[in-house]
Amino acid sequence: MSPESIESFLALAVGFSFAGLISTFYQLLAQRPASFRLLEQDARMASVAAVPFVVFAAPFMIMRNTLRGRVIQHRRFETVMIATVIAGLWSLMSGTCLIMALEAVATAMT
Repeated sequence: MSPESIESFLALAVGFSFAGLISTFYQLLAQRPASFRLLEQDARMASVAAVPFVVFAAPFMIMRNTLRGRVIQHRRFETVMIATVIAGLWSLMSGTCLIMALEAVATAMT
């Protein structure tokens, strides 16, 4: 495997891991699962503050909703596959952003 492929795989894993971590932490604090409805809150500041959270937690929420929809609503395989690809690409991008941020912090500390 090329170094670029390994780096992309790690970014994908970091993205999914971070999404799962913050979604689970939100569920622990709020006693309800994270959802895209956080963006529809009444308070303008609360909905604006929810944007970064939703951006990084979205892959986990997409996969959770997709897998539940497959079991409960008997969604077709094609729908599940498309949602998985979207969540994977989203996770790849958010994981890349996180890795770049960690590298910037490490560089600034040296």
